[in-house]
Amino acid sequence: MRNATTRRKGALCSVSDSSRYPVKFVKREFLPTFDFRGCVLIVVLGQDGLVANAAKYVGNLPIVGVNPDPKRIDGILVPFHVRQLRPIVQRARNDRGQFRSVTLAQVGLNDGQRMLAFNDFFLGCQSHVSARYTLRVGGKAEPQSSSGIIISTGAGSTGWLSSVFNMTTGVARWMRRQMPATVQIDPNDRRLVWVVREPFRSKQSGANLVAGFLEEGQEMFVESLMPTRGVIFSDGIESDFLEFQSGTIATFSVSSQRARLVVG
Repeated sequence: MRNATTRRKGALCSVSDSSRYPVKFVKREFLPTFDFRGCVLIVVLGQDGLVANAAKYVGNLPIVGVNPDPKRIDGILVPFHVRQLRPIVQRARNDRGQFRSVTLAQVGLNDGQRMLAFNDFFLGCQSHVSARYTLRVGGKAEPQSSSGIIISTGAGSTGWLSSVFNMTTGVARWMRRQMPATVQIDPNDRRLVWVVREPFRSKQSGANLVAGFLEEGQEMFVESLMPTRGVIFSDGIESDFLEFQSGTIATFSVSSQRARLVVG
């Protein structure tokens, strides 16, 4: 019987809150293929990023984040100390814990493949070559050539997405123009934020659709114009990607699945 999951020196592992339940250790790289259907609780012991990596594979199972080194790890997603683990796990398993719901993003391809994101998606090219695609959102369409697209959840809005706004704010400051504050939304907000990185305007590509919100129930379609090396990956895990070659259509939206984090 598998019961819970944690990380130990780069490995995601299954642990239990009692000797009655077996322990299952799973290396981090096997997350995408591990079968969580026999589990009832996920315990992540490690850095905050591992919670994001695990959340998209575990369904609606509750996730307990444990910080093994509070002096070095921020602990935003791993708020508990190791000595708190047993009572936290017991409360969560008996549905007496406090939980926080986190919105996930999803992408589906026209060949049936699907992927979730806790923080963000990246759509682009594997190399520094510009990504070429047609973007359709909000009833408008535009062929584009860019450094790719970031589609961020509320949980990810303080991460990669914020660096884009840092750049635009810095450029505006240099040009002595006013810029709005960085876009930041709550992790449970049922919206996504999308931004096109470095769009290039030419006779064959535009730069009018560069950023916006993707509301719940709304979809954004991106059709690849790249013969090779087009990719989509989530949460910075480049090794776990979907191929995005010419003719592939990716549909991005808010996922009905949510991460369930234990907070008390």
